[in-house]
Amino acid sequence: MHVLATAGHVDHGKSALLRALTGTEPDRWAEERRRGMTLDLGFVWTRLPGAGDVAFVDVPGHERLVGNMLAGVGPVPAVLFVVAADQGWQPQSEEHLAVLDALGVRHGVLAVTRADLADPAAARAEALARLAKSSLGAVECVAVSAVTGTGLDGLRAALARLARALPAADTAADVRLWADRVFTVRGRGTVVTGTLGAGTVRVGDHLELARDGRPLRVRGLETLKEPRTEVGALARVAVNLHGPGAGTLRRGDALLTPGRWLTTDTVDVRLDGDPAGELPRHLTLHAGSAAVPVTVRPLGRDTARLRLAGPLPLRIADRALLRDPGLHRVPAGVTVLDVRPPALTRRGAAAARARELDAVGGPPDAAGELRRRGLVRRGELLAMGLRPPADPVAGEWLADPEHWAGLRDGLRRAVEEHAARHPLDPGLPLEAARQALGLPERCLVEALLAAGPGLRQREGRLYGSRAGVRVRAPPGTRVPRQAAAAPASAAASRAHPHATVTPAPPCP
Repeated sequence: MHVLATAGHVDHGKSALLRALTGTEPDRWAEERRRGMTLDLGFVWTRLPGAGDVAFVDVPGHERLVGNMLAGVGPVPAVLFVVAADQGWQPQSEEHLAVLDALGVRHGVLAVTRADLADPAAARAEALARLAKSSLGAVECVAVSAVTGTGLDGLRAALARLARALPAADTAADVRLWADRVFTVRGRGTVVTGTLGAGTVRVGDHLELARDGRPLRVRGLETLKEPRTEVGALARVAVNLHGPGAGTLRRGDALLTPGRWLTTDTVDVRLDGDPAGELPRHLTLHAGSAAVPVTVRPLGRDTARLRLAGPLPLRIADRALLRDPGLHRVPAGVTVLDVRPPALTRRGAAAARARELDAVGGPPDAAGELRRRGLVRRGELLAMGLRPPADPVAGEWLADPEHWAGLRDGLRRAVEEHAARHPLDPGLPLEAARQALGLPERCLVEALLAAGPGLRQREGRLYGSRAGVRVRAPPGTRVPRQAAAAPASAAASRAHPHATVTPAPPCP
């Protein structure tokens, strides 16, 4: 299946065009049909020769309903952009194009509707020129009339060519299904609809509600009104869910593969649009079907830190946009650079972070991310959307090679310095070594010991190559028995008299 969204100014004939293409009414509400204006998302589909099933997400065009439009277009990879021949380019044409450009949508077809009411040439030329300056670039254009049927066959052919050119979705990827509609079916419970952009959902699967981590079981699946036992991306899907919290689901929620995602309320992003210093402090972040208020902190000219009012399941390289709902304006698109950014607590930290982010660009780089962090768990790197570049050094821990070499040298120095300060008790306890190096788990010290020649371990203490494993006192020196048999915690206290020794958890 292929999924496209519509875009364009209100009353330019988007719904009428879909009705003519598919034979199905996309407007679900009686009020929409009475007023002749789409108020919420509609969903229809058809089969195109050579392209198979093509589903459409019909979005409202009114300026007050852009939030609804964003919920539908956010997860969709391609667009059917509509401009009326008798009205030409209009304000919502511009805002919808800004949305698509901010999200980085690169695939589309332009339909110039109402070709029976006016010569489409002028509207066609202006629309193509504007689209060419956006992420869509050069697109195919067809003049049509939903009333007379002129151009519909040509539009179907253009849509089929577009569908065949779309990149294949990854059906083995982790699931992140953004809910764009939630309703209840008597006798069945809660049903969520959305565009499945990646992964596969099966009946019997457990999905995790991103908002609070609660598990929900998939009781049933439908796609294009047909029951299925499994649905793979890319597809429009309706999921019947069961479990605690199913009744609290709402548009903007996300259903996730359990244990494979990080939710975050702080992200560092690259901006495509207004300079960071010119952005309002408070905007709305639109990601998938979610809309979350954010506070903007500029870092560099085109980088910023966003603090979200509620956590979202985001990954490195995700595309989203910032919108000013008061001004009906999209000041910037964003690309997520870091979903676990460091705290900015010291003077000059923001400027230093901006310089660090300047080096981040292009496709997601797992080795670069590991280099910046030094140490990271394998599962956390996967949850960021990156494939681990090497095997773990201990447990689930991955280490940047240069950082790991530095830790080995640091461990050797710590052991030697401890032995020099405490010649009667030269063994550095493992826990003291962990704290001296700032490592999160003791198994990392043991891995460093195994990787670094010249150090030995005995009874939970580390010794250098020149240190013995027994306490040897100089002639005439009386060694208190308790010093020779001091437990590791006491030795650690002597090595770090002002530190509190907190045992680290073992590696899993």
